[in-house]
Amino acid sequence: MDEILTLLAGGGDEEPEWHDKALCAQTDPEAFFPEKGGSTREAKRICESCEVRQECLEYALENDERFGIWGGMSEMERRQLRKRA
Repeated sequence: MDEILTLLAGGGDEEPEWHDKALCAQTDPEAFFPEKGGSTREAKRICESCEVRQECLEYALENDERFGIWGGMSEMERRQLRKRA
């Protein structure tokens, strides 16, 4: 969990250029990594108004992120998107 918090808080070795503008970095990171069966509503609501939503989603797809809400999509939604592509 610490590395997730570091990434969302703007840390890590390879911080994406768009990350400083991401709304998730300014909010509670736990909302973006809900427990299994937990609500994703709050995180997706935040993503809707984020100016770097597309960059975030592309990052998640390119890096095969398996957990959390990225670019307004859950892991299952990203998996379905990959299948359609």
